[in-house]
This record gives sequence, C-alpha cells and structure tokens, in this order.
Amino acid sequence: MILGINASRARSGGAKAHLIGILTEGDPSAHGFKEIHVWSYRELLDALPDRPWLFKHCPPSTTQPIWRQLWWEFHVLPKELRAEQCDILFNVDAGTVCQFHPNVTMSQDMLSYEPGEIDRYGWSKARLRLILLRYVQNRSLRWADGAVFLTHYAANVIQQSCGPLRHLSLIPHGVGKNFQELTHTLQWPYEGERPVRLLYISNAAWYKHQWMVIRAVEKLRDEGINVILTLVGGGSGPAQARLRQQMAISDPHGMFVTQTEFVPQADLPRYLAEADIFIFASSCENMPNTLIEAMAAGLPIACSRRGPMPEVLEDAGEYFDPEMPESIANAIRRLIEDSDLRHHHVLRAKKLASQYSWDRCAKETWTFIADTYHRVLQQENYSAK
Repeated sequence: MILGINASRARSGGAKAHLIGILTEGDPSAHGFKEIHVWSYRELLDALPDRPWLFKHCPPSTTQPIWRQLWWEFHVLPKELRAEQCDILFNVDAGTVCQFHPNVTMSQDMLSYEPGEIDRYGWSKARLRLILLRYVQNRSLRWADGAVFLTHYAANVIQQSCGPLRHLSLIPHGVGKNFQELTHTLQWPYEGERPVRLLYISNAAWYKHQWMVIRAVEKLRDEGINVILTLVGGGSGPAQARLRQQMAISDPHGMFVTQTEFVPQADLPRYLAEADIFIFASSCENMPNTLIEAMAAGLPIACSRRGPMPEVLEDAGEYFDPEMPESIANAIRRLIEDSDLRHHHVLRAKKLASQYSWDRCAKETWTFIADTYHRVLQQENYSAK
C-alpha cells in the first residue's frame, strides 16, 4: 500500500507532535505500507525524520490565505494523491475538505463542540469560524471510511453532533521520552526556604482561564503561602489582554507572576524540571497533551475537572472548577500541605502516563488505516460481483 497524509493545516502543537511521533517511532512497512507521502508546510516537513519510505511535498498554498489552502485541498490534492498512486489518505485534521476515497480522518479539535465554550466568543468572526468549522468537521467525519478519536470523551461529545460513526478507533497521542525520563533535582521547599513554584503551560485563550489561576495564586499569597506562578506559552488577542489585565490587578509589581512567550516543545522539559506543582486549568480539550507530559515528568498536578481531564488523569491529581479561583486555590493548597498526597499522585500519574507512547500510537494508527483500506477494498469487490 501507498499512504498519503494530509497535514497541510496541522498547525497546533499537538498535531505537529503527533505526526513527528508516529513517523519517527513507527515502522509502517510492518503494516504493509511501502511508501508514505506527506503534504504539509515547510516548517513541519523539516521536523519530520528522513526515511527511505517517506516522501515530503510542500505545496505553495500552505503559505497562502485560508481560502487558497481550502481550494488546493479540494481541487488539487486529490489529483496529487492519484499521481503518487496513493491507495488511502490519512487526514490528520477533521477540518479537511479533500474528498479522496478511501480515507481515515482524525479528530483533534473540540472547541466547536464543547457545550458553552463557543458562547465565550460572543457575536464575532471567531464564533462564526467555529460554527463553520463544526459543519466542515461533521461532514468530513461522516464521509470518512474510518475515524480516529483521541479520548472516549471526545468521541462521545462529537458524535452527538455528527451522528453515530460506524468505523472508529480510539488512539491517544503519545508522550516523548524526554518527558518520561525527566529527573527532578530540586527538593520540596520545606518551611518556606523558597517559594513553591507553580507552572501552567498553555497559550492564552478564553477556555484556558489563566486569569482565574492568577486570582487563585493571589489568594494563596494573601493567606501567607509563598507561591509563584510561571505561565508558559504566550498569546495574543482578547484573551491575552484579559490575562495581562489580571496580572496588573493582582501583581502590579511583578512579584509572583511571570509569563513567557511561546516555547518549543523540545524545551518544555526544562520548565517542568524547575517546577514543584503543575496546573492545568483548561475547560475544553480533545486530548490534554501538556497534562500527560506533566504526568510523565512526575509533577504533582492540580487539574480542571472539565472535559476529558478526569478520563486521562483519573485519581492522580487534585481537581478544581477552572472558573472558580477559590476552587483552584483549594486544590493547590491540598498539594502543598499534604506530602503523602503529593507522593501518591506523582507515582500514580507516572504509571498512567507510561501507557502513552509514540510507538504504541504509531502501531495502532498504521493498523487501523491498513484495516480500513482492506475493509473498503473487500466491500468494493463484493459490490462488483
């Protein structure tokens, strides 16, 4: 078989890590694939490994406006897939408009589906974009010969919108060995020897609630608990403005809240190694990749109880309501004050994280795509008789 991969709009950190992970760790030839052709933008293609079976294509449309990207995907990509004699297409983004058959499509976006989240954007272009995106994703998932979801939660919520899908598989992402092998050299800050270092890794967005975390940290400091917060990921737009506003209110002199710009994933282990507690305050995720990386890194975790987070973290963290600063503060306080609780959560989280490997993800992905191709081929041969 020859496999085509449409990653032309795979811009998120999770989408890029996924493609790099399965092509680096996996062996598609063991599943019957003699060639894999990837269509994407130059930055992602350069990050992919060089393999004798891997062919990289960089269409000019990837640097053009979105309408040009969609036009290329709809009109040109099917022709290029046939020219390369591809037997099946793997769309790594359910927002695809490519109508090549057969295909497997993966869902990595939840924002247009999560109840209540779209309302945060008011009547804006962002809201209209999410509504249109949901329509396109529903259509592509229904049209796909196989669908891949990352969590049970995402599969259940999205199928309430697009309808039941007959052929699907649950294949969570993996986590890199650089997170699993991370060693913490810092001892816990006993008796106020230094501040407790809190870390939250995410770009600024309405559903990430960084300003609520800042208010929670301010509350803890008002109680005499010496904590500082590092926000990693940067941001722009109204959510970033809201974050900056809260920093100016809660910490006008810059004493305990620091925000960095975007940090490449390869550099994230350094921040995890220097933290004492990890915070994950998102209310909308398909699969919380940075949460799993923190689990693998061995940090005690205070986590939002929304979305798929309880499915992933299970009983290995302290949960809170991400829109209530007092709830966030209570979860952090429990971790600070109870050393046995921290120890339990760290060991349990690392055990849970051990199941998320790129080798496992790659094997399950290649197996499902190959099975989908053979199933479609068998159905077409049966219909032709």
